[in-house]
Amino acid sequence: MTNKTMIAKAVKVALYSGFAASLAVSAPASFAADEDEGAEDAERIVVTGSRLKRTDVEGANPVTVIDREQIELSGEISAADLIRNTTFNSFGSFRPQSGSSAQGVSTVNLRGIGASRSLVLVDGRRLTMSPSTGSSQDLNSIPLAAIERVEILSDGASAVYGSDAIGGVVNVITRKDYNGAEISVSKSEISLPADGGDREAGSAVFGSSNDTTSIIGGVSWNSRDIIFERDYYWVQPGVSIYGNNWSRTDFSNAFTGIPGGCNEENFFVNGPACSYNFNATNANEASTANESLFLKARHRINDDWELYSNASIAQTESFGRYAPAPDSNYFYNGLTTPADSYNNPTNPDAWMYDPNNPNAVAYDPAIGSNDPMWFFHRFAAAGNRDNNVENENVDFLVGATGYVGNVEVDFGARRVRNHTVEYGNGYLAAQTAWGFVNDFNPGYEVYGDNTSTFDPDQYRFGYDIQNPSSNPDDILSGSVVTTSRIGDFDFDEVYASAAFDMFEMDGGVSQMFVGLERREERYSDQYDSQSEAGLVGGSAGNSAGGGRDVNAAYFETILPFTETFEINLAGRFDDYSDYGNDFSPKVSFKWDLADGMLLRGSYGKGFRAPTLDILTQADSFSADAVVDPDTCFVFTGNVDCAPAGSIQINGTRTANPNLESEQSTQYALGWAYQPTDWFNMTVDYWNIEIDNQITFFGAQNLVNRDLRGDTIPTGLGVTRGTTTIGGTTYNPILNVTQGFGNVGTLMTSGVDLNTRFNFDFEEAGRLTSNLLVSWTHEYKEDDKVDATIDRNIIRDFGVPQWRANLNNVYSISDFNIAWNVSAIGGQYTDTVDNGNQDDGVARFGNIGVWTTHDLQVSYNTPWDGTIAVGAQNVFEKEPTLETFDNRNYNFNLYHAYGRISYIRYTQTF
Repeated sequence: MTNKTMIAKAVKVALYSGFAASLAVSAPASFAADEDEGAEDAERIVVTGSRLKRTDVEGANPVTVIDREQIELSGEISAADLIRNTTFNSFGSFRPQSGSSAQGVSTVNLRGIGASRSLVLVDGRRLTMSPSTGSSQDLNSIPLAAIERVEILSDGASAVYGSDAIGGVVNVITRKDYNGAEISVSKSEISLPADGGDREAGSAVFGSSNDTTSIIGGVSWNSRDIIFERDYYWVQPGVSIYGNNWSRTDFSNAFTGIPGGCNEENFFVNGPACSYNFNATNANEASTANESLFLKARHRINDDWELYSNASIAQTESFGRYAPAPDSNYFYNGLTTPADSYNNPTNPDAWMYDPNNPNAVAYDPAIGSNDPMWFFHRFAAAGNRDNNVENENVDFLVGATGYVGNVEVDFGARRVRNHTVEYGNGYLAAQTAWGFVNDFNPGYEVYGDNTSTFDPDQYRFGYDIQNPSSNPDDILSGSVVTTSRIGDFDFDEVYASAAFDMFEMDGGVSQMFVGLERREERYSDQYDSQSEAGLVGGSAGNSAGGGRDVNAAYFETILPFTETFEINLAGRFDDYSDYGNDFSPKVSFKWDLADGMLLRGSYGKGFRAPTLDILTQADSFSADAVVDPDTCFVFTGNVDCAPAGSIQINGTRTANPNLESEQSTQYALGWAYQPTDWFNMTVDYWNIEIDNQITFFGAQNLVNRDLRGDTIPTGLGVTRGTTTIGGTTYNPILNVTQGFGNVGTLMTSGVDLNTRFNFDFEEAGRLTSNLLVSWTHEYKEDDKVDATIDRNIIRDFGVPQWRANLNNVYSISDFNIAWNVSAIGGQYTDTVDNGNQDDGVARFGNIGVWTTHDLQVSYNTPWDGTIAVGAQNVFEKEPTLETFDNRNYNFNLYHAYGRISYIRYTQTF
């Protein structure tokens, strides 16, 4: 029997064990044998975390399984949402949102240590990186209809899979050996807000197989509407200095509103400034639409050899709307508004003071000398910035597996083409727009004798900054540009492996697995030439690109010293053409203490290679939101930036081509126990330490370091100006230079608890309850720049100590009733130093436990159909409104959809 055939039996064995359910672990082999003795004798299977095939599902590595039934009972419409909502996604993760260069991407962040340290596989092969990020994998490219089950390895696995597997591995196993056809459609509506966010999904799957050949294919689609920020009842006006303000070149007048120029829609007077309410137009929740096609085929040539092929095409689209372009001629050399400009507020002859202007205001001599100056302006009259992102991921694999003598071999080749195109409308053609501003002439024709007449019907040129909406269409359309961004992340991969028995030991046969891989990666992130030259206002980012080859060799062996005790040894050598090489060893054991009870543990090393995006990206501008007392006061009049809570500043992001790989050390210890046939449980302790970590020093981080006087890595920093208000000198931020560096150590540890109850009431039905709790005991980093050790940040804002899921399914006759409860532990919004506390801080501002309830009732009809009606977050739990990462709530950890009501119909043929 070929290994592909044997692997296909993994679900069967897992079901025998009684553990293959959502968020449930697989049972030890001894548990499975009680149900079906033949299954253990006949089948060897592969479970995520090991390449060795074995007769028991529960091994030395902790693996959690979400099966097809639980996928359907969850009510989710995408693989991204399904995986993101697991308890192992400890602190939440990125999801599609406007205002981001990764607008359409969804990630998973295992253990909270970063999406780029969480490896995602599809059928054991690495999912390609998203071209939008270059450093993380996009879950949106996985079609939900194609999934048979999801296996989550909650232990490091670089010794098996290479880079990025520090936090764990998510392995999506797709369907196979399916006969028949299935069509499913669903429709969902959200209760918060009243407009937007509605969803729909569907799929069609077909399959056929016989003794030698099997084929399965299908299509899958889902979509979610955009949600505008203004539609949430709690949203307050956004405050941006990019309203309609001017400043002298020495910033001596701080930021002052244009005289008479703060009367248009969404502009408002804010102390001396004219601010803009960006929340009136932007959408935090981008729309998404995913379509995919997949096909798998296998053909057995003879008893020993089998050919296999997998192919998929996934297309995703996303639409996001940002507020109109903010910009300043301060950013562009030579674009200072001259003293004699009709738009210059210091010019007594400016249009804003001209009696011919219907909106004229009186010139105030106290404004001071007539000098060149700068504007900080929101080009709202030119329209919103709309971004459309389209991604296509094409994945094709072909291979063969069979026996050469007693050696089982597997080899194949794979090609992945991941292509993203992004178009942006409403962005600022900066040189042209500021030329219109500086050269504005409202209708004066100047003659050779230095006289002039006002005749707006005969002559008008440029952009009236006092009355933006009055500008003619040709000026507005000439001030904007369509941006483009084209990205690719491609794989070309070949692999070969051999598995064979070595020698007899007291506990059985020792096995060996050896393999080779070669992967060629090519990455490109190409912005349009105007953006790349820094001539586009209201845009961030710049081009990047590069390639590398990765060659790997790996081995794994099992040593069954007794019938109850075995040791696994694994190691992998990875050679990267651009930075060097890494070796990752791992040792693990499994000890059957008694019937139905085992102890397991592991110790290993891991690594994360520096990603191509941060090695190759050119410098780029970004408008970042920070809290800084001086900057907040100068721009808003409040040191805490009330009411918005933050202020936008100018940022520069720079690359570091000399990064090294991160190194991790991990160990785990677990206990599994099944005292009865209706109850089983596991408890697993884990500990991860990452050295030489690749750390991004963002704007707020650098501002905080600057305020504390801490050392800042070379090449990064905060540039401040000087201004005087009311006799007091302030130092507002002019720019923050941000980037990556190999600095510090991250340490985290915790415990996973998994319990499962299975009650059979015979004619009264069957009840299954599964509880999974992921508890993070410690999460802290030390900073090697200044040799300080940070405290344990568990329970700080955005760092919950635990997540839990309780899944209950009651089945009776043709009905299934599912009640799922999800809970996220509480946090605190503020901390202050306090030596009397155990961890040196006192905490304030409690954010309570966030608990949601999902209900579904499904009915299996006599005509092979299934009708499911349900609701997620039945009681409309809302997130706690505390500003996090420039949003009203923690966008990565919670959602603000209210109740998600849905109906789904599935027909099987």
